Amino acid sequence: MSNILPSDESGLARAEELLRAGQIVAVPTETVYGLAARADSEDAVAAIFRAKGRPSFNPLIVHVSSLEMARRIARFDARAEALAAQYWPGPLTLVLPLNPGAEIAPAVTAGLSTIALRMPAHDLTRSLLQRLELPLAAPSANRSTGISPTSAAHVAASLGDRIAGIVDGGECPRGLESTIVALRDGGMWSLLREGPITRAQLEAALGSAPVESVAGIEAPGQMARHYSPGKPLRLNALTATDDEYLIGFGDVEGDSNLSPSSDLAQAAARLYACLHEAAASSRPRIAVAPVPRDAIGAAINDRLKRAAA
Repeated sequence: MSNILPSDESGLARAEELLRAGQIVAVPTETVYGLAARADSEDAVAAIFRAKGRPSFNPLIVHVSSLEMARRIARFDARAEALAAQYWPGPLTLVLPLNPGAEIAPAVTAGLSTIALRMPAHDLTRSLLQRLELPLAAPSANRSTGISPTSAAHVAASLGDRIAGIVDGGECPRGLESTIVALRDGGMWSLLREGPITRAQLEAALGSAPVESVAGIEAPGQMARHYSPGKPLRLNALTATDDEYLIGFGDVEGDSNLSPSSDLAQAAARLYACLHEAAASSRPRIAVAPVPRDAIGAAINDRLKRAAA
């Protein structure tokens, strides 16, 4: 497609030009492709919601280029500083109190007093953020509730000419959205979305177990139905019926396989690609082999549960 931009200087310059002008551009991250727009522009942020068909009560993650930029937007306590030092840049999103006067469009936070921040680890998008010197709101670059994109082709198939450009950064190496943590008063915290940074890692870093969130939707990925392939999806399948496309894992071979060697990191990286293949197949149903819940397997199972809802 003509709006796919190369990962060279010309592509980054064009992406920068479009974003400065308030257009929306899909950008690669280490997790999934994000649909980026300048977070300080109400019109640009509104364009994200229109392109995705996203409900307005679902807040957006804001991507930053530096800790200094993040501190201008949100209030960092000692725990937030420690987590950022350990995991940024990387697949961890922090939900923190929004600073009064922060130049963030109200729709980004969906009216909440908190904001979700992340510093991505993908070189192209980090370079783009540094060139712009602006925070970018960037949910996953797909139609709302659909399968997340891990390639420029996935973005093009989902959003096509609804967006101004797609920076082609190849396949996303992690393949699952970031872990989201909300830091609460009194030293408490909640795990709002499972992801590449595991619950065990966070418990070790924060010195306590998470508390249940009771505040409704505080961050992306909390809706019961999400990541949907548009077909009925059956979980924990060891075999498939004639009308099912089987996504295998380990010894369960399937029509495609998350990881023949039972590697959970590989399974996470391939999850959405396999769901896209299954959605495009001629078979009307999808079955997925059992995936262990250890480590990042918890995040894989979370996505599959919501995809099957």
